[in-house]
Amino acid sequence: MIEKIYPSDKNYILRQAQFALEDKLVDQMICELKRSYTYMYNPLLLMDQTYINILNTFNFPFERVQIIYRQLCGIYRFKNENNQLEILFDGRNHLDKFKEEWEAAFITWTRELGAHEQYVKTMLRMTLLYDNESRSEWAENSCKAFVNKFFELKIIKRYGELKLKVE
Repeated sequence: MIEKIYPSDKNYILRQAQFALEDKLVDQMICELKRSYTYMYNPLLLMDQTYINILNTFNFPFERVQIIYRQLCGIYRFKNENNQLEILFDGRNHLDKFKEEWEAAFITWTRELGAHEQYVKTMLRMTLLYDNESRSEWAENSCKAFVNKFFELKIIKRYGELKLKVE
């Protein structure tokens, strides 16, 4: 299960929904990354070696993308921290409702992030263009910092727990 990112992270149903969609949305994240690369660097769809590698790569360190996914999950829970359940009149349960809302927000966020060169380059370096562990680790840290900056968040680590603050 996804761990608490900040002390008041108590929306357990939303965390469960995010965890249930993790594999599907990580795949979606990679598809959006490929689309962003194409739009940004290869709009003519020229089949050079780098583009062929990006399109044909399906094996990469999943843990790296999973970390970024979980960071986005925590940011979403932080920004939508109202955990009061509403009465649903359409017959759905809250888990289904949270899944739909999270998936829509996640896809929107990955498209917005994909418009930024730094995000695309660091995600490619740690996934589809993975070449060694040290570069991948550097790219992961750079990507996490960019995501925090993009969402105007500051992470402060004190006394062993992380605290998110809006800048």
